[in-house]
Amino acid sequence: MADIIEEFNEYRSKMNEKLLADNNKIVKRIFNLDTNAYAAGALDVKTKELLGLVASAVLRCDDCVKYHLETSFKEGVTKEEMMEAMGIATLVGGTIVVPHLRRAYEFWEALENN
Repeated sequence: MADIIEEFNEYRSKMNEKLLADNNKIVKRIFNLDTNAYAAGALDVKTKELLGLVASAVLRCDDCVKYHLETSFKEGVTKEEMMEAMGIATLVGGTIVVPHLRRAYEFWEALENN
C-alpha cells in the first residue's frame, strides 16, 4: 500500500520540478499562491487542508485529493475527521464523487499503514 504514496510523491515531485524549471512566470505564481494559501492565517492549516480536500473531491481531482489527504494526515487529522469531510464532499458533489471517495479511503489506509 505504501507504494501508492511513494509513486504519487515521486511523480508529483518530478513533474513539479520540470514545470518550475520551464521558468513560466504564470505557473510559478500559481504554485506560489497555492503554497501561501494553505499557510496558517485566520484558519489553521488543518482546517485549510480539509477545505482543500472537500473542494478537490467535489472537483474530482484525484491528485489533489491525495495531496490534501497526505498533508491532512501529517497535520494530525483523524480518520473520523477525514471521513466527515469526505462525507460532506460526497453530499455536495453527489454520487459521482463515490469512486473518488473509494480511492481516498484506500490512500488514507496506505498513509495509516506507512
